[in-house]
Amino acid sequence: MTDPTVPATTEPLPASHADLLTRPVCGVLTTVTEDGQPRSSLVWVDTDGEHALVNTTLERWKGRDLVRDPRLSLLVVDPDDTGRFLQIRGEAELVTDGALRHLDLLTRRYTRHPCFYGFVHHETLQARETRVICRIHARRITLDAIHA
Repeated sequence: MTDPTVPATTEPLPASHADLLTRPVCGVLTTVTEDGQPRSSLVWVDTDGEHALVNTTLERWKGRDLVRDPRLSLLVVDPDDTGRFLQIRGEAELVTDGALRHLDLLTRRYTRHPCFYGFVHHETLQARETRVICRIHARRITLDAIHA
């Protein structure tokens, strides 16, 4: 599932902060609720080299929010230097192809487990969830002033 309404253009990710998307550092994903309020969730983050990526399901609040309104913000703070951060504001493109494989890659990065279902969450949940990769099309990227 690829959202044709999301423009292909995106701000380039800064090489200076790319490690925040490839190390096991959690981010805060903020979506827009049905009544226009922000909703924030702690998430595992990744990158394909061009976009920041987050993995979720269409059944969770953040997935439902993004289907209805693709606007989001992702904040990742370096745990070794909390004055260093990356904030991305943009729109989500939700992609189902490869989402489970991506989730298992993140599981190995962030935990000691080989895969998500059966280790992090019960294996019966897999049949009830529609996994998606949230590919973030950055419209504005903000870096800390010290390291920018």
